[in-house]
Amino acid sequence: MSESRAKMAYADAEGRIYEHPDLEMLGWDGECWRPLEADELTPLPEGSDLFTLPGRLAAGYDAERDEVVVFDEPGTTAVSCFIAPAYLRTLLPAYETLDDAPALPLFAYSAVGIRDGEMVTATVRVDEDIRQDPFRFDIDDIAGRVATRREAHPDNRLIEHLENCALNYHCRAAQNYFLDRFEAPLPAAPTCNAFCVGCISLQPKGGDEQMVAAHDRIGFAPRVDELAEVALGHIARVGDDAVVSFGQGCEGEPLNQPLELEGAVRAIRRQTDLGIINLNSNASRPDVIRRLVDAGLDSLRISTNSARPEVWAAYYRPVGYDFSAVRESARIIRDAGRYLMLNYFVFPGVTDTEAELDALSAWIDEARVHMVQLRNLNLDPEVYLDRIAAVGGTGQPLGLIPWLSRLRERFPELTFGYFNPPRRKMGGLDADLRVSM
Repeated sequence: MSESRAKMAYADAEGRIYEHPDLEMLGWDGECWRPLEADELTPLPEGSDLFTLPGRLAAGYDAERDEVVVFDEPGTTAVSCFIAPAYLRTLLPAYETLDDAPALPLFAYSAVGIRDGEMVTATVRVDEDIRQDPFRFDIDDIAGRVATRREAHPDNRLIEHLENCALNYHCRAAQNYFLDRFEAPLPAAPTCNAFCVGCISLQPKGGDEQMVAAHDRIGFAPRVDELAEVALGHIARVGDDAVVSFGQGCEGEPLNQPLELEGAVRAIRRQTDLGIINLNSNASRPDVIRRLVDAGLDSLRISTNSARPEVWAAYYRPVGYDFSAVRESARIIRDAGRYLMLNYFVFPGVTDTEAELDALSAWIDEARVHMVQLRNLNLDPEVYLDRIAAVGGTGQPLGLIPWLSRLRERFPELTFGYFNPPRRKMGGLDADLRVSM
């Protein structure tokens, strides 16, 4: 017996979601809307969020007529989902945008439908790590631990900042810090040297797309002692599986605080050789990267939307550096025997093109990348596609699952995932490079 087809989902004016009785679910691959096969869909992962899409009409597939239909019943809107961490979106929602539609908030929008009474989406899990599964967090437990930690360290402004992240923004990294597990964030910089289109912590007022930042950016630069205190406490409680990371969603570019970063890394390594000190960065300043390596930095995760300079620049809008600086930072890390990762922002119709696949493959080869983290780009789909199309960065999509299969074939030793790994999972990190300064 064949599996039933997923139906189109839509919402009424009050946000109630319905299953259309006849129209089938469509997905958008960045170039066109298309029906989905059963093996492309999975039950909506636990901890995912559902969204209505204001000013956008749901589109479905009429199988009898073999045609796409825009559902324009008054008061209805298209719907989407924001998939839980560790999952890669493979298709965008299919919708028609009205002339007065507002810009969408900074989330990653995924196709969603209903099959046999169950919400389904187009996704694949790319990391089995449970560290940010939303249902594994007890907010009351976290609040109690926050109070205890703040009482023990009343003068540390960074801990106070992480309290706001954990309790108000429900940042899973900050919550894990207070839960004494996995990876602890070390936000360090209130400024940035790029103006990313989809920056989640700072959006210009009156900008072209009228987008609003998802949260406030850190308003101060933590001192060396504040950074080191958070890091050393986390490593002491978690042990060698601990990861501490500069470069968080609530800050700008940490390389803008070179002295504080170098001082913190040296202070940590003077007291312990356990754990991983990681930098999440736009990799814009190779000179600072070199100093951090000398101080004891273990790993670098370079954030990028593309391996093509023109596509990268259209999104990052860098100030005072270019893609050659990013590539140089990668070379420095690998030449030093440290662990190199790409925080790769994946987007249907941009990432899964032949041009991008070839450019990414060349960079992985050149830089000897250890790991590619597959992240969903948080941005209004039309805003991103319009910007990337303007520089010739879109194209015939291969499909993200075939694209990933081809990348795995080209690089069988390459690790794929979603999170920064602990030392025991860093197969490419030289074991003798624990640095005590």
